[in-house]
Amino acid sequence: MPTDSLNQLFTPEMINGFFSENLADQFFEALYGDSSEGAYDIGLLFKEQKENMLIFEFHLTQRAGKCLRCSLTYGLPRVFSKHPIINVKGLVQKIDEQLNRHGKCIDWKFGKTIEISNELHVIPLAIILDNKA
Repeated sequence: MPTDSLNQLFTPEMINGFFSENLADQFFEALYGDSSEGAYDIGLLFKEQKENMLIFEFHLTQRAGKCLRCSLTYGLPRVFSKHPIINVKGLVQKIDEQLNRHGKCIDWKFGKTIEISNELHVIPLAIILDNKA
């Protein structure tokens, strides 16, 4: 599927439909018992297609008065992969449904946390496709 078509398919509005804006609050409520303890908001964006992979990015954006660098974001790929609120398996299933048989999601993997700035860290999520579907 061409990247332009994927950009039209995976718009921020569509992604927000199944990855809600208040997910970070739910995550921190489960983690700390208080959502105000969270140092960042969590967003999800479609980045690109590389060969047989769709690349999405979790954007961790520092909250006012909090320290993103202090919040141990380098361990998050492992936490996100297992956490029921982030629910990567369910997320990949929804992405697969959006592809509508133009590809089939067969696996996924996280990349390492990338520190873009003190206010933004990114965690890549590669979704592997079987294009024969």
